[in-house]
Amino acid sequence: MWKGFNQYIGIDLGTSHTVIYTKDQGVILREPTVLAVEKHTQEIVAYGTEAYDMTGKTPAHLEVISPLHDGVIADFAMSVALLKHYFKKALKGGSLINRLHMMVSVPCGTSTVKRRAVQDAVQQAGGKKVEIVECPLASALGSELPVHEPTGHMVVNIGAGTTQASMISLGGMADSYTLNKGGKSIERAILEYMKKKHNLLIGELTAEWIKITFCTALLLEDDETMEVPGNDMVSGLPRKVIISKKELNGLLNEFISDLVHLIRISLEKSPPELAGDVIGNGIMLCGGGALLAGLDRRLSEETNIPVFLADDPIHCTAIGLGRMVNEPRTSLWQQMMQASPK
Repeated sequence: MWKGFNQYIGIDLGTSHTVIYTKDQGVILREPTVLAVEKHTQEIVAYGTEAYDMTGKTPAHLEVISPLHDGVIADFAMSVALLKHYFKKALKGGSLINRLHMMVSVPCGTSTVKRRAVQDAVQQAGGKKVEIVECPLASALGSELPVHEPTGHMVVNIGAGTTQASMISLGGMADSYTLNKGGKSIERAILEYMKKKHNLLIGELTAEWIKITFCTALLLEDDETMEVPGNDMVSGLPRKVIISKKELNGLLNEFISDLVHLIRISLEKSPPELAGDVIGNGIMLCGGGALLAGLDRRLSEETNIPVFLADDPIHCTAIGLGRMVNEPRTSLWQQMMQASPK
């Protein structure tokens, strides 16, 4: 244990949500990575869930913002403020924060400058000892893959803004490829579709609700319908339209095709031995976007490779960070930290 530090925590700092994990309590915080601010003064009026619930409902002088973009810092000051709030909320008022050793995830391939920005933000929020770990390594460990063994495992982490397909073996990454699309891409496609097809304006929360409750990646034989409320683009008045699962299913095909292409590129560029391992071991899906109904089955059908959904895809990165920090001096931890570029 690092001298002077009495607790280790893992922080999955994501574009959509922030998750904090501790050894003794597990996941102690999961909230949206957003704030509500006063436009002119930039004064923060709400954090996390409270701010997220304001999305699309704020008066003209307020706006809801995300200080992260694609898992890296976009607004440094707001990121620090949000982290300070979460540390105070989750860590006994923040009184012990200067005695915590923090492990924070970043997307694979994040530049040294952007990694440093994340580290600085966590430290300015109160963290004393901060280590940066690339997300696929933590996700693999949190998914209980035997990452220390001399065999290849593929982890596909579908976040809000990006998707990464990573090949992992012997506690390190053989390679990783990134698609600049994630769960938010589906929501944007739904928003645009409702405008063009039904002349209906809907909000971000409605698009997310449709994605979670109604969209499926499976090719459908039977159809279902649902009512969607919004504002008519011509009259501006509230209106409801009926949409079907089949019509939304078509929206997902481009996203799914891109995922399949990402997986194939990763396999093609990997050493044949590791690619062969993946064909036998299968592909592990992580991240909130992996919860799209039927996605594991659809990807398996498209690639002819077994595809599995992690037991806890939303939290597996934070859980993996927690497992790394629980035994910080193990050979596995050392291998992973050495494999993760500084």
